Amino acid sequence: MRVGLNLIFLGERAGGVGRYASELPGALLAAEPETEIHVFVSSDAPMDLQRQPWAGSVRWVRVPVRMSGVPTHVPAEYVLLPALAAARKLDVLHSPANTGPTHTPPGVASVVSVMDLIWLHRPAEWEASPRVHRTMRRRVGRAIGSADRIFAISQAGADDLAETLNVPRKRIQVTPLGVHPPARPALDEPKLRAQLQLGDARVLLCVAQKRPYKNLGTLVDALPSLPEDVVLVLPGSPTLYEAELRARADLLGVTHRVRFPGWLSEEQLEGLYACSSAFVLPSLIEGFGLPVLEALVRGVPVACSQIPALSEVAGDAALPFDPNRQEEVTAAIARLLHDRPLAARLARLGSQRAAAFGWKHTGEASLSGYRQAITSRAGSARQPADGL
Repeated sequence: MRVGLNLIFLGERAGGVGRYASELPGALLAAEPETEIHVFVSSDAPMDLQRQPWAGSVRWVRVPVRMSGVPTHVPAEYVLLPALAAARKLDVLHSPANTGPTHTPPGVASVVSVMDLIWLHRPAEWEASPRVHRTMRRRVGRAIGSADRIFAISQAGADDLAETLNVPRKRIQVTPLGVHPPARPALDEPKLRAQLQLGDARVLLCVAQKRPYKNLGTLVDALPSLPEDVVLVLPGSPTLYEAELRARADLLGVTHRVRFPGWLSEEQLEGLYACSSAFVLPSLIEGFGLPVLEALVRGVPVACSQIPALSEVAGDAALPFDPNRQEEVTAAIARLLHDRPLAARLARLGSQRAAAFGWKHTGEASLSGYRQAITSRAGSARQPADGL
């Protein structure tokens, strides 16, 4: 099978979709080494992409568009990619980041992954610009309407597609994300503690985008009820929501107990996981919950929101809470910090749970979806999703 992967959207610091995109070629090859993979990237694609273990086993296609500055990739998706797919005689073209070409040549099946519908359910928290909302709705609707197969990264995401956008379930393939055990060494703990001014504090960690639907304010609000030696660490690029969190911490008198490091290196992040007493994710909505899975595989005790996507990932390996009830968030954190036998049990269960989420399984599910897309390609006319 000749597979084209549309990664021209991929820029620096692409978050969860970036992790998915960078792992997908290796996942496909792990499942079926004979797969012929053509990777389409922009002219300024991240250099790290070509350092991936699978880089020498794929065919690279550098498309003359850029992601830095003012992105120019949208016309390429609509015009260049279909032509390149035909020229390379691909069997399927997969766009893993919500949008993709509105048409492909007759012999090339089209697949699009819809990571989540957060941008539709909570648009103002996802992006301030109404123009961006309209553009996203239009592009995703067209991509879904023209795709031969739609991938969801969780069963919760598939249910949302079916219920919110009326996408027939027979067109949806669930391809859960995976996780690797940490491959890079952690930064030495004393050095990391010095860099982040942690002292001897117990670390409460949350790795998440700083946007309102991540509900990080509940973690700040929990601090006054937690022991004084607990410090909350919220790494990631600064946003307007971070300014709100800082103001909240100041109002509560806990500014000295919150750290807002920017983008961290992998070694620094590994160091944070290694020295954390607990990992907590209080999101109101998620498409999958990769940060929870990455904490589980590292044996960090986890508490997280009892919402469909996170429950699907964590199973019984995390302490659940209602993210809309502050008292439940605070109580769950306190239990992880005080009940060390519980924390140790969850850490063991977490490692076992994470073992069920290998990237090879993602590759196997994706290849199955590609074959179904190829089969359904003949004679199927698509329409934009009803909900858009």
